Amino acid sequence: MAAIYSLYIINKSGGLIFYKDYGSAGRMDTNDSLRLASLWHSMHAISQQLSPISGCSGIELLEADTFDLHCFQTLTGTKFFAVSEPGTLHMDNLLKHIYELYTDYVLKNPFYEMEMPIRCELFDINLSQAVQKDRVALLGR
Repeated sequence: MAAIYSLYIINKSGGLIFYKDYGSAGRMDTNDSLRLASLWHSMHAISQQLSPISGCSGIELLEADTFDLHCFQTLTGTKFFAVSEPGTLHMDNLLKHIYELYTDYVLKNPFYEMEMPIRCELFDINLSQAVQKDRVALLGR
């Protein structure tokens, strides 16, 4: 059983720059993943504006019956969000770790152009290891 179903990285303009599916059921095609990323970017922006609390940074957790959607937004506006099993509580730490991997392997890559889709083998390898380590830790709880 996977703790994380899928991972999305959205640039500050709302464009999907990375998508990885970890679940075995209900895989989405490219158009559906683009639509979901765009919808989440819009909902996140609207929630910031409609919040009664000043300085609100937007939706961080959306809970549904069959999944949870966790979001981490960086200071530059890049959003990392993961769809996970309901009740998964440690996703904020995993998303922050994924952000660290992003800064180490993507942003420091001299061939990567900002705001463009991520195609970096070292990022993919280390991301897979982090998600696998997270799954093992979840089973040990």
